[in-house]
Amino acid sequence: LQVFLVEKTGRRSLFLAGLMGMLVSAVAMTVGLVLLSQFAWMSYVSMIAIFLFVIFFEVGPGPIPWFIVAELFSQGPRPAAIAVAGFCNWTCNFIVGMCFQYIADLCGSYVFVIFAALLLVFFLFAYFKVPETKGKSFEEIAAVFRRKKLPAKAMTELEDLRGSEEA
Repeated sequence: LQVFLVEKTGRRSLFLAGLMGMLVSAVAMTVGLVLLSQFAWMSYVSMIAIFLFVIFFEVGPGPIPWFIVAELFSQGPRPAAIAVAGFCNWTCNFIVGMCFQYIADLCGSYVFVIFAALLLVFFLFAYFKVPETKGKSFEEIAAVFRRKKLPAKAMTELEDLRGSEEA
């Protein structure tokens, strides 16, 4: 199902939607935990927020980075890039798994604020730096990164050169 959804909507939009959904869910979990002593029904809010967090992860940040990493790199460096991405993924999973209880003891009901802040940073990074890779070749994606690095004057000169080559 995820493969069809990715092909229909695009990688970047699903990734951003997943991150934002996880961010909202983390905030809802925090609110639910903070207000649990005042309102018994907040346990349901927390439970629904946990389910939504997992759903949004499975829609976006779970599978999409593997698509994007595979499409951002050409055939030569792709295996190394995927190995680095996998190492980073599992290292972060290990750190969260080993440290969560200590962080929860330290932060109490506000433990998910840390995750919400990180999700906001990830969302902003993805929004401003990660291009859409759906239906684009490696060369087209590389050109998007080159355009982001060039100053405006160099871009107009580059476009002029392209126009003269086509003539």
